Amino acid sequence: MFWVQFFSRHASVQKILAISSVTRCTSKSVKHGWSVWLRSIFFNSVKYYPTKLVLGIETSCDDTAAAVVDDTGKILGEALHSQNEVHLKTGGIIPPVAQQLHRENIERIVKETLCVSGISLNELSAVATTVKPGLALSLGVGLEYSLKLVDKYKKPFIPIHHMEAHALTIRLINQMEFPFLVLLISGGHCILVVAQGVSDFLLLGQSVDIAPGDMLDKVARRLSLTKHPACCRMSGGKAIEHLAQQGNRLHYELRAPMRHHPNCNFSFSGLHSKATRIIMQKEKEEGLQEGHLLSCVTDIAAAVQHAVALHIAQRTHRAILFCIKSGILSQTNATLVVSGGVASNQYIRRALQIVTDATNFNLLCPPPRLCTDNGVMIAWNGIERMRAGLGVLHSTDGIRYEPKASLGIDISKQVGEVAIKVPSLEVSLNELSTINL
Repeated sequence: MFWVQFFSRHASVQKILAISSVTRCTSKSVKHGWSVWLRSIFFNSVKYYPTKLVLGIETSCDDTAAAVVDDTGKILGEALHSQNEVHLKTGGIIPPVAQQLHRENIERIVKETLCVSGISLNELSAVATTVKPGLALSLGVGLEYSLKLVDKYKKPFIPIHHMEAHALTIRLINQMEFPFLVLLISGGHCILVVAQGVSDFLLLGQSVDIAPGDMLDKVARRLSLTKHPACCRMSGGKAIEHLAQQGNRLHYELRAPMRHHPNCNFSFSGLHSKATRIIMQKEKEEGLQEGHLLSCVTDIAAAVQHAVALHIAQRTHRAILFCIKSGILSQTNATLVVSGGVASNQYIRRALQIVTDATNFNLLCPPPRLCTDNGVMIAWNGIERMRAGLGVLHSTDGIRYEPKASLGIDISKQVGEVAIKVPSLEVSLNELSTINL
């Protein structure tokens, strides 16, 4: 009876339902369901809008995503189109293909987001869009579309640094005060930074070659894991994690790299080369050509994942010790935030939990759906920047995308000069045997 009266008394609700079906509006890949729908009805029926509403648009790599977030941190609506299945078939991301798929989907994704949120373009406070870093062709699609929107609707534009957005996502779901340590690990990045404020970062270390997610994807492709019945629809990193659960890492020796480099930089290309040599040797032993599944894929997956986790944990451990010694962070109630697509790997999380437990740090990770690329983090970064009065543009003249862009002030050289020795931690990762971290 309540809902009958509610719908009959609120003309605005009837108008919303008449204009478009919620079922048609909701993105298949973002399952908010009734909660988002009812929230959109509430906001439209009582005509209440928070002070700030930001539309976030993300196209830095192979996900077309958008979201509307308000200044209280509520996600009013979001939608996402993943290109994962297409790129699995081609064996990796082909930039022109990613660009075309962004072009085909960006308008639909933005419309679905606005429809679910119950917010019109006129009611937005600003549009925030990833402009750096990322694939040039992909970034260009999001920027071009966004500039047309802000020009047509006369809205402020907020250019977003993709990694800054990842770093600050935790503040959407936790009452996090600055400063805190951030580890960003993904398919394109691996960096350690101290977040001192919105757009205020100290860079402690980064990958000197490829990113961990990229390395895991390459190993998965070399192992032909798309032909494995349990992994045919998984990304490379997910496939490695899945198979590693049944493998024995001790069958292959893969040592963590850079053990004699007393800094916080990372390197994964050497691990990739070693893993490739192991695979080639096993193919020779089993009489298989490249493209066929080895009998030992689970053991290789376990060894590779362990080496990656060990390397990340050791470098992060040094970063924590450096922050304490230098006074950048207090050991009392200090926090390590881990974000990015690779942060959803539970084995790597456990290794990092061991480090934070030993150093009395808190470990926080956004939920998996906010670790990977999404529109919510872009919109939230827009909200944070509006609050701080940073980078809110009323003129978009000269705005360009930047495929490569550093984050914060680089103090990695100073970190290396301090040369902090990382103590060994005797630990046990679930069923795995004792290792040295």
